[in-house]
Amino acid sequence: MRASHPVEHPARLLDFLLASRPDVTRTRMRQWLKHGSVLVNGQAVTGANHRVHTGDTVSIQKKGEGTSDRSLPLGLRIVFEDASIVVIDKPVHLLSVASQKEREKTAFVILTDYVRRGTPRRAGRVWIVHRLDRDTSGLMVFAKTRAEKLTLQASWNSVDKRYLAVVEGRPPTERGVLRSHLDERNPHKVRSAPPGERTRPAVTAYRTVARSATCTVLELSPETGRRNQLRVQLADANCPIVGDQKYGATTDPAQRLGLHATSLQFTHPTTGERLSFESPLPPALSQLL
Repeated sequence: MRASHPVEHPARLLDFLLASRPDVTRTRMRQWLKHGSVLVNGQAVTGANHRVHTGDTVSIQKKGEGTSDRSLPLGLRIVFEDASIVVIDKPVHLLSVASQKEREKTAFVILTDYVRRGTPRRAGRVWIVHRLDRDTSGLMVFAKTRAEKLTLQASWNSVDKRYLAVVEGRPPTERGVLRSHLDERNPHKVRSAPPGERTRPAVTAYRTVARSATCTVLELSPETGRRNQLRVQLADANCPIVGDQKYGATTDPAQRLGLHATSLQFTHPTTGERLSFESPLPPALSQLL
């Protein structure tokens, strides 16, 4: 059974929760937020700085409770949702949007069906803000209106995007910056090339997170968003991502590409609140260490 608390005065969500539940420690409350156990007006909210207003209802649900299952078909999971955006954790092998070969089994179609539940068929839809490759797992953002999509995309270069990559071998230094120029004209494979009219610059900062005898985990912070940027640059650095035979990998220990979108920080397109989301390395990849 849920514990519900009406909001009588505007406040920061974490402050409101601590005042409403003095028996719960700050650390425990942050864990509840992180795992989507706190609902504002029936919607899971993970941000401690989210503003609640007079008339709102804040509920705390125990694990396993809830009005809906946050896991959707094909392993897609909703991390955060409000009236403006949906943040998901996309599983590996699921397309972001339709391709010529696959029209239905995509994150876009699944989320569109989800937001239309209980509404007229044309009333609900989502707008894709950015994409992940089919073989990359992790965090993605969808908007619920075209205006919010355009707002997010206009500031996308300022979004803090981080990936974890399990690579063969190791880079030449513990941390550094990968710089190259990429030719994206071939739809099947991007390649590095000398600077020119047909290339675009690509920049990625990296740092070493962990190592085993055969592989290394790198945290990657791309400053640009070129197609297959991370895969090409790591291959050029002689440490291709495991499972990435397309770009020179010789091992596939997890039976999947070793790339995961682990962190997103961005400004909410409507409220202006700074949002932060994290998704840990999936077990199939973490067990390699």
